[in-house]
Amino acid sequence: MERIIEKLFGAIVRRHREGIGVSQEGFADRAGIHRTYVSSIERGKVQISIGIAHKLAEALGVPLSRLWSELEAELSDAGKAKPAKSKRRPPSA
Repeated sequence: MERIIEKLFGAIVRRHREGIGVSQEGFADRAGIHRTYVSSIERGKVQISIGIAHKLAEALGVPLSRLWSELEAELSDAGKAKPAKSKRRPPSA
């Protein structure tokens, strides 16, 4: 199963982190989490809790709602870029 949401959220976090000029290690220290966890988040390899998302937003200096808004916009764009796969099976003959 693809981790579209996780990958998009991770890319948003990375973009903001790089925008403020902080290394993964420095960012991890600010957020109070391990550097390897930051790496996993940015690569979309993990699902995070709302509490961790809040820590990330605080460390980035942005409201959590901004990260969610950006995620919603990117999800919308991703949905327009390629059609969703249907999980319905064709009717059997």
